[in-house]
Amino acid sequence: MKLFSLLFTKLGVVFTLCVLWQSLAWVIASSDFPSLLTVLKSLHFHLTEGEMVSNLFITLKRALLSFIIAMVLGGLIGILMGMNSLANKLTDSLLIIMLNIPALVTILLCYIWIGLVETAAITAVVINKVPTVVVMIREGSRAVDQNLLAVAKIYKLSPSKTFFRVFLPQLYPFIIASARSGLSLIWKIVLVVELLGRSDGVGFALNTLFQFFDIAGILAYTIAFVIIILIIELLFFKPFDKIVARGKRFD
Repeated sequence: MKLFSLLFTKLGVVFTLCVLWQSLAWVIASSDFPSLLTVLKSLHFHLTEGEMVSNLFITLKRALLSFIIAMVLGGLIGILMGMNSLANKLTDSLLIIMLNIPALVTILLCYIWIGLVETAAITAVVINKVPTVVVMIREGSRAVDQNLLAVAKIYKLSPSKTFFRVFLPQLYPFIIASARSGLSLIWKIVLVVELLGRSDGVGFALNTLFQFFDIAGILAYTIAFVIIILIIELLFFKPFDKIVARGKRFD
């Protein structure tokens, strides 16, 4: 009953937003603010006759590859900085610098130094994402219960068992937080990367639509993107949240 009520509430919010959008479009009556029906027609056209499916697949592939590399690399660096005070002191200033370098600068430099190739695109996205992962994982490593690690040492657990069964589970909330924020950040950076130096993908498609002032097409791609994000949230992040919550109840 509670699940049905929650689902009904969410659907009600979506329905209200759709009605509001359509109503505003009728009131404004401008080509600069297309109605929901117009955008849905554009979405159907790009899905069936356009290149939306292939563009979405290409962007998803770039985002997924960049996401995996950034999470693994950022996680390892974050754990090292969180557990080793010397490493943290040596790299803290560099981390602050990396956090504040504009993404656009990194993208342009990667394209200049590496070339207008796929490697440059992935590298630019990873460089922009790694610092945020490092910050979250570092704080999680600092918050690890040292008493649990001491117990593992008393029971003479191997380093691998201590890491995977005692240390890593305590980082799960920080990992899921960095993954969520990272996914939203990576989408945006990938689109800029594609807009500036790629001849395919959603970013390139949005640039083309912008040149033709196709606002309905831009919003259609936006809706497709939002749907994909919601599916990823439902299939991956929500189940992981339940695992973390279950672990907390048994702490």
